[in-house]
Amino acid sequence: MTRHDAVEVITTKRDGHALSRSQIDWVIDGYTRGEVAHEQMSALTMAILLNGMERDEIAHWTAAMIASGERLDLSGVGRPTADKHSTGGVGDKVTLPLAPLVAACGVAVPQLAGRGLGHTGGTLDKLESIPGWRATLSPREIRGQLEQVGAVVCAAGDDLVPADKKLYALRDVTATVEAIPLLASSIMSKKIAGGAGALVLDVKVGSGAFLRETDQAHELARTMVELGTDAGVETVALITDMSTPLGFTAGNAIEVAEAVEVLAGGGPADVVELTLTLAREMLAQVGMTGVDPADRLADGSAMDVWRRMIRAQGGDPEASLPTAKESYVITAGETGVLARLDARAVGVAAWRLGAGRERQGQAVQSSAGVVWHARPGDRVTQGQPLFTLLSEDPWRFDRAMEALAAGWHVGERADHLDTPLIHARIGT
Repeated sequence: MTRHDAVEVITTKRDGHALSRSQIDWVIDGYTRGEVAHEQMSALTMAILLNGMERDEIAHWTAAMIASGERLDLSGVGRPTADKHSTGGVGDKVTLPLAPLVAACGVAVPQLAGRGLGHTGGTLDKLESIPGWRATLSPREIRGQLEQVGAVVCAAGDDLVPADKKLYALRDVTATVEAIPLLASSIMSKKIAGGAGALVLDVKVGSGAFLRETDQAHELARTMVELGTDAGVETVALITDMSTPLGFTAGNAIEVAEAVEVLAGGGPADVVELTLTLAREMLAQVGMTGVDPADRLADGSAMDVWRRMIRAQGGDPEASLPTAKESYVITAGETGVLARLDARAVGVAAWRLGAGRERQGQAVQSSAGVVWHARPGDRVTQGQPLFTLLSEDPWRFDRAMEALAAGWHVGERADHLDTPLIHARIGT
């Protein structure tokens, strides 16, 4: 590998030029090993935020990050493989029913998931509310579970894209998380290294999403689809709405319960719609267009895979989920229509109740969260329960109500009730 100087690499991007492959390989390797200092990589990531990257640059940056660690080899699992990634939202429990549903259709689903940070929940935090369930699996265990069960949802191992672990932590404290090239390469390096042959991306947009503006969501989606395509992974992206939270729950255990309702053939209409839409996209990406995932919800086979998947990772799918010691009900002050329910306000309230964490490594409350009893457009009457706040700590209720207060109101009619759940599809 050609040796470079960190200042030289920073200067190249600061002055608006494209980084060479040699420069990218060296700086990613050097930062992962500790040869490039944090302050130097901070300067480079800020230069990337301000000046952007060309398509070839982003592709090679992503490849260099993948090369910093190992890749999962899923060639021997005996069936086509497809993965899904969501950029994060409020009440987004779709991974939980989606993975077993697609597996029930004959596709292996290796879902390397993450934890929540801030107002958006994490899939691993939700699943850890199931007694006994474990997130950490070895590559051999992942392959074995895919062969025997067809689906696995687990944490990415330490050897998978270690460069991203360092870069993500750095970006989080240097105001460079929003850099589309870095965000796209962070997501796609982990997904490509995860070994699936096809990938469906759920790019959220709206108040409760990481990206609030439609043009940003489109740019991120296009960039990630290009990265996947360039790496030989069949990739498509859906841009989906996150102005209103999904379903009726935001938390950990309460979202698991809602996901199980979907697997049982019920559940909220929007969660079912998004789950089936993503499932059909995943099946189409591997050429299985003759299977209707709705049938697998109806006949109970998706639920069977869910139970086997949970048991395979040490969990008890029949065990009672944690319930909060304390609750507080917010009622409607007047009769009318629930005009608005802001996703970010709900997410921050759930976070303040203990469902999320303020820093990496902090424990979350499995039982905490927000349940809403109406959605925009529903008619409500004075005194009717609108929200139930759940926590182990009653002192958290005041701060949660402060976050929620500006996020809803009752009026004569709903705002933006015609906003579609699926905004756009990007890919072939």
